[in-house]
Amino acid sequence: MLSLSRDFWSRHRRKVFVALGVFGSGYVIYKIYDDHRRRISDLDKKLEGERQVDELIKAQLQTHFENIQRISDTTTLPYAMHYLRSRILEELDLSHLTDKLMQGKGQSHALTSKEKLELWEGLKILSFTRIASSLWSMTMLYLYVRAQVNILGRHLYLEIARGSESSQLLDESDSFSRHGRQDFLATADYLSAYGIHTLIMNMQNAAMGVLKEKQLGDLFSTVQLHETIIQILESFMSIGGPNYWISYLVPENAIAYRQMMVMSAKGFDDSSVLMDVGKLEQLMSETRMVLSSPDFGNTVEISLKKVVDLLVDDISMQLEGICPPSGVPLAKLLPRITQLSLPLLEEPSDNKFVQTIGRLPEVELFYTLLYANMPIPP
Repeated sequence: MLSLSRDFWSRHRRKVFVALGVFGSGYVIYKIYDDHRRRISDLDKKLEGERQVDELIKAQLQTHFENIQRISDTTTLPYAMHYLRSRILEELDLSHLTDKLMQGKGQSHALTSKEKLELWEGLKILSFTRIASSLWSMTMLYLYVRAQVNILGRHLYLEIARGSESSQLLDESDSFSRHGRQDFLATADYLSAYGIHTLIMNMQNAAMGVLKEKQLGDLFSTVQLHETIIQILESFMSIGGPNYWISYLVPENAIAYRQMMVMSAKGFDDSSVLMDVGKLEQLMSETRMVLSSPDFGNTVEISLKKVVDLLVDDISMQLEGICPPSGVPLAKLLPRITQLSLPLLEEPSDNKFVQTIGRLPEVELFYTLLYANMPIPP
């Protein structure tokens, strides 16, 4: 029996080894395949979970972004626009010139020809200064507040996402106030409170340079009016070097701004906890970085040109039927130019210029990308 077993083993040993090898290899391959299949399944579940989380985050970001834009348009901007309107009308009050001209018109010897000419020249410069200042400051205030609120909203969202704030859904407007960010939002009034005087002075210099060759009796068409306003704005933007205009909108640094606000007692409540100066400086630094970017510069250019187009369209409608193609004397156009600064500074809800800027595709895209791609703060 034993010899038979040895004989069988001797004759079939190779086959047995091959069979065992094949079986063992198949088992190993099966285990490898089964393990790989389980890992693929686990990976699919993980990816599906990550996809759902990603979609949830995107939905939360979109909701938060829309709420931020709403706050900008309904809370921050109206207050800032109201203050800006009062400051421009105060700084560029033309009534002293028009009153003198009306008095001189009723009294033949009240004014000499030279005095009348000087008054008209002053009215010419100040009328264009007022319309250009109103146009520029309204446009920039809107764009600035949108940038400011998006930057702050991004910070708040990231803090909430990290769990440093309540996990409950916060009302962003309450959150801005409760977290001490109101002093950063208060910088929306910096233009009206501190930047407006220098802005108007430089805008007046730009207007004088562009208008020096334009006489009061010259015929002025709407095309020439459009070109003149654009030239004044371009000249103004070049004063002081590249991006100098940012100094009209943003304080130089947080410490100096804090001191100015404390001295003026505007925008601060002693009973409230003020934001850390370092945090305020970080937010202001990010704001200056956004405003000095080429993308923001392109947004500004597109917005300003669109507002000029709308403004000239309004004047064209007023002159329709009474203005020949060659135009009207510049002196007759000045009262209309002066009055058109008022609708530029209307409340945002009634301001077609503000609403038109907000609907520009380039503006919407800029703020969407700004909110989504802001650097993550440490």
